[in-house]
Amino acid sequence: MVHFVGAGPGAPDLITLRGAELLKTADTVIYAGSLVNPALLALCKTDCAIYNSAEMTLEQVLAVIEAAERAGGTTVRLHTGDPCLYGAIREQMDALDSLGIPYDDTPGVSSFCGAAAAVQAEYTLPGVSQSVVITRMAGRTPVPEREAIAAWAAHGASMVIFLSAGMLEELQAELLKGAYTASTPAALVYKATWPEEKVVRCTVDTLAETGRKHNIRKTALVLVGSFLAPDYQRSQLYNPSFSTEFREASR
Repeated sequence: MVHFVGAGPGAPDLITLRGAELLKTADTVIYAGSLVNPALLALCKTDCAIYNSAEMTLEQVLAVIEAAERAGGTTVRLHTGDPCLYGAIREQMDALDSLGIPYDDTPGVSSFCGAAAAVQAEYTLPGVSQSVVITRMAGRTPVPEREAIAAWAAHGASMVIFLSAGMLEELQAELLKGAYTASTPAALVYKATWPEEKVVRCTVDTLAETGRKHNIRKTALVLVGSFLAPDYQRSQLYNPSFSTEFREASR
């Protein structure tokens, strides 16, 4: 059996209870060494075989899984955050289907949630934004043309940009082609929830300069949108003049 497990955004105590239990009982762990906090490996059994997938190809990962299956062991494939975001798990699942190896998926806390906690913000504010765009810049790995940064920026929604901290000059230019202005609030969140977490607030037109000044070039999320500004409307959910299924409006 193979368990895909979301390791969470970084802090070891932000892995789920289920994920932690699976790590404790696994015979083999293959972890995304470039992003997963290695402190989580302390949960593993002393005789657990541990592999760093940052140094492996898909074929090598599958070979380790097949060997573990032949030995009757359990494998945990430990991904950063939640595996459903930029985790490259579909190709692994399809390969396991072809090999007849069963698997399941344990979700984790994504780093975009950790980033919101770091800046003490809410992505969906009444009167400001009710949508969150999670995306990335095109680099060595392309993105569909219809999903270019400028196309998403046209909506002016709250935006979380992964895997793009090394391209802040280009990112800044693309964001300004949309509904964002030079003064739209932005933030760089480096290693959200890790001990070395760093939050730097700026504006869209100072993103690149801010990254250079604070030496942030990777392992950071870029947050953009007016949800980072102080102005918003009160939620109707807790408004005394608004009736809900559970509470009558006050007269």
